[in-house]
Amino acid sequence: MEITAIYYLIPSLIMFCCGVYGFITRKNMIAMLISLELMLNAVDVNFVVFNRFLFPGQMEGMFFTLFAIAIAAAETALAIAIIINIFRSTKNVDVSGLNEMKF
Repeated sequence: MEITAIYYLIPSLIMFCCGVYGFITRKNMIAMLISLELMLNAVDVNFVVFNRFLFPGQMEGMFFTLFAIAIAAAETALAIAIIINIFRSTKNVDVSGLNEMKF
């Protein structure tokens, strides 16, 4: 039995859809950040799968995914710092409470 790309793309699609659903339905900024990271990981899986099946001898998809993971880690650290500052000023991390911070 040969493993084709669809065996990797279906779980990636499910991960991406769960991330979109979580991002749209949650009001907590940390839950939204986790959903965004889930979507980014699904995209990384797609990069690796398409590289593996379209260009089997090359590693561009793998290297691009490593850079994407590094950028996602930096983005997460920055987002957590912003969320901590928002929590310090409003004592809440819900998105609905952010209107209070406008000047």
